[in-house]
Amino acid sequence: MIPTEHYVALSAVLFAIGGVGFLIRRNVLVALMSIEVMLNAVNVALVAFNRAQTSNHTGQMFSFFLIAAEAAEVAVGLAIVLSLFRVKRTVRTDEADLLKN
Repeated sequence: MIPTEHYVALSAVLFAIGGVGFLIRRNVLVALMSIEVMLNAVNVALVAFNRAQTSNHTGQMFSFFLIAAEAAEVAVGLAIVLSLFRVKRTVRTDEADLLKN
């Protein structure tokens, strides 16, 4: 049986990779994928902590609803990226200035 600390360490590494990817990369699609990696790191931590307490399934349920919210976020984010690409012909975050005067 793998200890909970290993799952938490994996979750921390995934969250750090997602955070660095979000902060460094300029591509909107890569930023969205980095956010997904960060949310999946949270899911790993929730399920790992739920494994430590077998009498309660709250972590797994919360993880399930978080996955559903991630799917909605991907749909909205991809729609925004597609509309940005139609207008600007690019998906770089520094050129996404549609709301500026």
